[in-house]
Amino acid sequence: VGEYWSPGDLQSMLDYINATGRRMSLFDACLQANFSRASKEGENFDLTTILQGTLVEALPELAVTLVENHDTQPLQSLEQTVEPWFRAHAYAVILLREAGYPCVFYSDVYGSSYTDKGTDGFDHEVTMEPLPQLEALLNLRTDRAYGEQRDYLDHPSCIGWTRSGDDGHENSGIAVILSNGSAGTKRMEVGLHFAGSVFHDYLSHHQGKVTIGEDGWAEFYCEAGSVSVWAKA
Repeated sequence: VGEYWSPGDLQSMLDYINATGRRMSLFDACLQANFSRASKEGENFDLTTILQGTLVEALPELAVTLVENHDTQPLQSLEQTVEPWFRAHAYAVILLREAGYPCVFYSDVYGSSYTDKGTDGFDHEVTMEPLPQLEALLNLRTDRAYGEQRDYLDHPSCIGWTRSGDDGHENSGIAVILSNGSAGTKRMEVGLHFAGSVFHDYLSHHQGKVTIGEDGWAEFYCEAGSVSVWAKA
C-alpha cells in the first residue's frame, strides 16, 4: 500500500498507479475528502456524488478506503476532518459495500487525546471519542455484507444499497439507508429468498421492523441525519 495524497485530484493518483506498474494500492484521498466535505456541508451536500471522482469508483481493486487517519485528524499536516455525526455514514460506505479495501482508524475504535500546536502558534488539547456504532458495523461486514450489491444512489439527501447475501454466511444480506437531511425512506430489493423475512435496524437507530414482500422488495427507513443497516432478525 502506498500513499500519494492528492484529495480532489484523482488523475494524479491514477498516474502514480500507472507509473508504478499497478503494483501498489493507494489510500483513497479523494473519497476521504468527499466524506469531509459531506460532513461539513450537511444537507447541502448531494449524496448521489459521494463516490464521484474517487479511486474506489475508478479502480476499486487498488483503492484502500478510509474515513480518517493520523494525518487528517485535527492539528495535523493534512487536516481534513470528518465531523462526528457523519462518521457512521462514512464507515457504512467503506465497510458494507463491495468495492475497496477498508482501513479503520485507531481513534475511531479506541478514542484518543493529545496536545499539539495550532496555526495560531498555541497548544491545543484535542479529544477524539470512539465511534459507538463501529463495532456493530465491523460485525456486519464480517457476518452479513455479502452477495450481489444493488445501488439506490438516487436522491441528494437519502441514498441506499442492498447486499443479497450468500450461501456461505448464514443470515447474510443487508439493506443500508442513510440521510444527511430529514428522515428518509427508500424502496429497495434484497431478493426473493428473503420474502416474508423480518428485518430490523442492526444499529438500533430506527425502532421499527420491516417485513420483506413476496417480490423481495421492501420499504426501508432511516432517521434524520442518520444511517440504518437493516438485516434479518
